[in-house]
Amino acid sequence: MPKKAKPSPKAKIEEKKPIMPKGMDEKSSYYQSVGRRKESSARVRLIVSPAQITVNGKVYKKGDMVINGRPVEKYFAGILNEKIYNEPFKATENLGRFITTVKVAGGGLTGQLEAIVHGIARSLEKVDKQKYRPILKKAGFLTRDPRKKERRKAGFAQKARAKKQSPKR
Repeated sequence: MPKKAKPSPKAKIEEKKPIMPKGMDEKSSYYQSVGRRKESSARVRLIVSPAQITVNGKVYKKGDMVINGRPVEKYFAGILNEKIYNEPFKATENLGRFITTVKVAGGGLTGQLEAIVHGIARSLEKVDKQKYRPILKKAGFLTRDPRKKERRKAGFAQKARAKKQSPKR
């Protein structure tokens, strides 16, 4: 049996650098968390940047939000949606302070929107737990909505609660 090689003293402990998004400069740092709603899952990053950053050739400044590589205005059109995804920022008085990048998948648009709001609130909580947690908790942003699609049961017609039609006579 061959002997196992001892690790060299040089390879003891290497400092781990924070994981940065591809193409982002090292001056910026970020807070990351995951938000969920129904079948949707959103990975949210609040980037703390001096003024603007360049990611993959695109320039983003404070207050910008990007969802799956598209500006938020293109992904969630309408004033009502804008009001919903900005609520956690308004509640904590952080509107325009961060560059927000989001990767969201699964579910429909409403589920994705609420997953993003949940993720933003959880990221803001990491920024300053003492200050922001009570505000976000009271507004209900930190509570994950547990409702999911009900599973189909055996003996029912295609849906979870749809009964099979019985013959008339």
